[in-house]
Amino acid sequence: MIHRERLTATIDGDFVVFLIGMRLNQPWKVHKWWPVAAAMPRMISELRRQPELGFLHAEMWFSRTIILVQYWRSMDQLMAYATSKQAAHLPAWKAFNHSVGTDGSVGIWHETFAIAAGAYESVYVNMPSFGLGRASSLEAAIGRKHSAADRLRRSDHSD
Repeated sequence: MIHRERLTATIDGDFVVFLIGMRLNQPWKVHKWWPVAAAMPRMISELRRQPELGFLHAEMWFSRTIILVQYWRSMDQLMAYATSKQAAHLPAWKAFNHSVGTDGSVGIWHETFAIAAGAYESVYVNMPSFGLGRASSLEAAIGRKHSAADRLRRSDHSD
């Protein structure tokens, strides 16, 4: 459903943005990159079935470099998932290191950002629920939330 109005995401408290991806350095080596590519949807499915783990939402883009943006409730929950012996992540990580390691065929990367309450802003116009707006809630970007500067000041207590 397309929301035609101008909206902004609102989330209570701190949260984490986790960017993760892979790059097909040698696309013809399907046997190297396919297992890596197939592992992430399994992890996302696992996380969606267990909201208590702190995973909020993910968006994915496909090209030679695959990018997945994830939203998490806390850094502690993200780290707990990454190191859990019961979760799908560790077996996938071990399989990558065994099959690919540093042979150059498949690149993987991640970047993690801890976002303080109120230290973010967003706007969506003519968009379905997307990104942080789908991980949290959407509200009208009007009045004190009309501009990016206004949205970033919403937690400023200088009123």
